Amino acid sequence: MRWFEKSVFYEVYMKSFCDGNQDGVGDFIGLKERLPYLRKLGVNGLWLTPFYPSMQVDNGYDVSDYKAIDPLYGTMDDFRDFMKEAKRNEIKIIIDIVFNHTAINHKWFKEHPEYYVWKTKPNNWESFFGGSAFTFHAKQNAYYYHSFAKEQVDLNWGNPDVMAEAKQILRFWLEEGVDGFRFDVINNLTVDKAFPDNPFDQKGEMIHQYDRNQRGVKAIIAELSGFCRANKGDVFLVGEISSDNLDEIASYSENHLLDVTFNFNFGSIENLHVKEIFDELVRMEVALSDRMPTLFFGSHDMGRLMSRLALQNRMVAKLLAFLMLTARGIPFIYNGEEVGMRNQIFQSIDEFRDVQGVQAYELARAQGLSEKEALKIGTEKTRDVGRGPLVFADGKPFSKGKPWILGRLETATDATDMFQFYSRLLKFRKEADFQTRPYEKLVLEGETIQFIRGRYLFVANFGATDFLIKEAGVVVFGDVKRNGNNCIISPLCGVVIDLEA
Repeated sequence: MRWFEKSVFYEVYMKSFCDGNQDGVGDFIGLKERLPYLRKLGVNGLWLTPFYPSMQVDNGYDVSDYKAIDPLYGTMDDFRDFMKEAKRNEIKIIIDIVFNHTAINHKWFKEHPEYYVWKTKPNNWESFFGGSAFTFHAKQNAYYYHSFAKEQVDLNWGNPDVMAEAKQILRFWLEEGVDGFRFDVINNLTVDKAFPDNPFDQKGEMIHQYDRNQRGVKAIIAELSGFCRANKGDVFLVGEISSDNLDEIASYSENHLLDVTFNFNFGSIENLHVKEIFDELVRMEVALSDRMPTLFFGSHDMGRLMSRLALQNRMVAKLLAFLMLTARGIPFIYNGEEVGMRNQIFQSIDEFRDVQGVQAYELARAQGLSEKEALKIGTEKTRDVGRGPLVFADGKPFSKGKPWILGRLETATDATDMFQFYSRLLKFRKEADFQTRPYEKLVLEGETIQFIRGRYLFVANFGATDFLIKEAGVVVFGDVKRNGNNCIISPLCGVVIDLEA
C-alpha cells in the first residue's frame, strides 16, 4: 500500500489562504502559521497552487521561473521553513507544476524560441479562454501558440531540450523535499503537428479534437513519471486531464503513468442530482477498478460546494463531505469547504481578477453586448467566485491588509460547526480501517446511497424522508433513531455502522 492511498488532501489556494505579512496576499509565512489548524482538521496532505514568480495573468499558472518563489508568497527561506514545519506536523506536500506553457516573460521565450510552438499562419484553433490560440510575434515573424491566455505560451515538447529542462525542475523541487506533483492540463502537451482545423458542435462551440490528447503525450508523461519515481520512490503524481471522457481520463493512470487523475465529471457537477453522483461512482469503479479514483466537489476552478451544490444548505454540504470522505478514492478538500464558505459576489468588472472572466467580458463587449449583458457573461465564466480569502473558524481574519480580490462573500454559515464536523469525520476515517477497502456493496435506494467497505456500512440519505436500515450493527458515526433493532436515518444525514461490533 502506498502512503497516499490512505491520505486526505487539502488544496491550498495560495493567494487566499492566510496572509502572514499583512499585504493582502496569502503567503508561506501565513501557511506555516496555520499548519496547526490543518493538523487539527485532520488532513495529512496539502496540494499547493503555483507559488513561482509569475506575471499573475492567470494567478500563477503563467510561470516566469520554475525554480524560485514569487515575492508575493515570500522567500525560499520562508518556503523551507514551511516545509520543515509541515514535516514536523506529519503533513505531506504536493505542488502544482505547469509544463504545458510558460509566461511570455520567461527567459526561455527570449533565449530559446525553439522551446515553443510556432506557426507561419494560424488555423482556426481557439484558446480555452476564448479567442484565437495564435498571436503574431514580430521578431520571429510567426505566430506563437497559446492554448490559454496570450501571455501563456505553449511549450514544444517535440524538442528534447524541453524534457531536459523539465527534469531539472522536478529534481530541484524533489531535493527541496516535496512529496509529489499535480501536473496541470498534462494531456495538452502535444498537438497534431499538421494543425488541422478543429470542428464545432451543434451549438457552435469548438471541439478541441486536435489540440489535446495527441500522439506522443503518454510517452512524455511516462518519462516524466519515471524520472520522478527514480529520484523519489514514494512520490505522488496527480494529473489534471482536460477531458470529460472518463475512459480517456482513466487511461492517464494506466500502466503506472500517473498515480491518479482528476475526474471532473464527478467533481464539478453543477446541480445536485443524487443519481448522477451515484452513477459516476459506479462508472469510476468500472474504469478504475484496479486504481484509486479521486473524490472532490470543489477547487479553485469552480463555484464553491456550499453555493453550487448545497444551495446554502449546511446539512447538504455536510452530507456531500461525508460521501467524499468515505467513498472509495483519494479525497481532495478545497480550502474553505471545511468552514462552509460560499461564493463571492461581484458587482463590477473592476472587481474581477480571473483572466477567463475578464476575457469573456471583453469578448462580449467587442461583440456589441451591453455592459450589463457582458458582466453577466463574465460572471458566469469567472473562477473568482470560489477564490475568496479564507474565513477561519476561530474568527481570525485572512489579512489585516486590503485583500487581493475585492468581491463580497455571501452570508457565511456556521464555520465552527462545519469545522467540527469535518474534524470528527477525518478523525474517524484515520482510526477506522476502510480507506483502501473495495466496495462489497454499492447501491442506490431512492435518494439514499449505501456501500459496504470492510466491516462498515455507510449510508448517505439525500432524501426528504427517513430511511430504514433493518437489523443493523453499532452506529460509530452519525446519529440515528432506533425502532427495535432497526436504524432510522433522518433526511440529509450520513451514518456509519459497524456490522461486526
